[in-house]
Amino acid sequence: MFYFKLNDDAELRLLEPRHAENLFLLTDQSRNYLREWLPWVDFTKEVSDSKAFIESTLKQFGNHNGFQAGIWYRGELAGVIGLHGINWANHSTSIGYWLGEEFQGKGLMTDACQAAIDYCFNELALKRIEIRAATGNHKSQAIPERLGFQKEGCIRSSEFLYDRYVDHYVFGLLKEDFNQQT
Repeated sequence: MFYFKLNDDAELRLLEPRHAENLFLLTDQSRNYLREWLPWVDFTKEVSDSKAFIESTLKQFGNHNGFQAGIWYRGELAGVIGLHGINWANHSTSIGYWLGEEFQGKGLMTDACQAAIDYCFNELALKRIEIRAATGNHKSQAIPERLGFQKEGCIRSSEFLYDRYVDHYVFGLLKEDFNQQT
């Protein structure tokens, strides 16, 4: 069972097929907001798309290749956080995340990322975690900066977003740096 209590109001739980409608509704309600930085939003057109995503993430978890968890706030699905696979040869991974527009500004993503970092370093014994964020996405960049990641560089034209390429900053955190923080 994958479960992390973040605080009295929030928790992380693996997404399950029964959450597909909630996930779709959250995506749909925040569609314009999410679309600015996430390339998959236009491909999520109906509940079955969210269900297919959830089913693929359960396979990912079952294959010991990371997780995708719902961020639950006061019993309501607020967003998603997960690993973009695990490079077991190099003991590294990258974290991706998003929140519905109405859940911004509550510290949820910082807490969720902290739990994911703890899990990666302490349970999975990884050495390195990356977070990438578009150079214009200041809200997303604030998370790794707040959590002690180092800005390591910029990848030019890293991602195609609908009609343009965007550059990404790469933020990295090593286990030994994390251990010094705690």
